[in-house]
Amino acid sequence: MEKPSQSASKLVKMIEKAIEDGELSNKEYDQILGQAEADSVIDPQERNLLTQLQELLTNGTVKRVP
Repeated sequence: MEKPSQSASKLVKMIEKAIEDGELSNKEYDQILGQAEADSVIDPQERNLLTQLQELLTNGTVKRVP
């Protein structure tokens, strides 16, 4: 199995925190997007993580808060 990139590893931690909290602030959301774009490339792992986060937001598992 492929080792996650350093950027993807940071994304995992940020998304796991949002899942634990059950909430994602606008600032945290912007930080997650910024982390994904930090190296100017959104690799497949990062894209998958962002997709999973969007699904959690859509199904209400994680709620977006101001």
